[in-house]
Amino acid sequence: MTGLRPERPARSDRAFVTLVTNADFARGAGALLHSLARTGSAADRVVLHTGGVGDDALAPLRGLGARLVATDLLPTSDAFNQAHARDRLHGIAPFTKGEKPAFHTPLDNFAKLRLWQLDYARVVFLDADTLVLRPIDRLFDYPEFCAAPNVYESLGDFHRMNSGVFTARPSQATFEAMLARLDAPGAFWRRTDQTFLQDYFPDWHGLPVFDNMLQYVWFNLPALWDWASIRVLHFQYEKPWEDHAKAHRLRPLIDLWQAFARGEAPDLAALENPA
Repeated sequence: MTGLRPERPARSDRAFVTLVTNADFARGAGALLHSLARTGSAADRVVLHTGGVGDDALAPLRGLGARLVATDLLPTSDAFNQAHARDRLHGIAPFTKGEKPAFHTPLDNFAKLRLWQLDYARVVFLDADTLVLRPIDRLFDYPEFCAAPNVYESLGDFHRMNSGVFTARPSQATFEAMLARLDAPGAFWRRTDQTFLQDYFPDWHGLPVFDNMLQYVWFNLPALWDWASIRVLHFQYEKPWEDHAKAHRLRPLIDLWQAFARGEAPDLAALENPA
């Protein structure tokens, strides 16, 4: 596995995988791992981590049973790196619907593609700012490539996918083909891995929104929200461990994340849908 350095062998042929590129996302991954443990899944839980994460941030994840895999950034060209640097990317394609935190480093997102090099037959990827509220092992039997639509503002968003949750079948051949497509001359991926993956898998299979419920649905499309159906909750844009301008509007979701981060088992049946 060139570019990957796992701490221990795999214990299953299936894995939930997340990516941690700094201490903030390591904090998010801790809550994610707590939520996954609550589902009782026997699949491996893998944390890909780049050089921006110290052992003090990784140690709690190891303690939660995660298989840590040190991950090199992709061997992309200088031109590609310059085009996708934070200031350059956000200048060309600014986020207008929400705010990305200061620790967001767009170029690091592409390291997510390293999961195609992992030694598993089937993988479900989960962003480190997600929580798994109900068992999702059924996703391992779904084909490559499945993802939920990027719905958080209107139903018109159904044609776009969100890369916070997806199914994959690791393959070195797929990884090499991805690299060739990713760093083609003049390539620019407006929303980094998300734009790239939708281009690479144009016939992506749609998962229900409940497999990747984006937090803005809470106040933008409240009629779509149903706690009893949500399997994965995704804190896109602002993060639940930050103090941010939308925190008061998202308080029930943030309280839920904080409970998982403390290692608690929240009563999901007690959660109330938005009015």
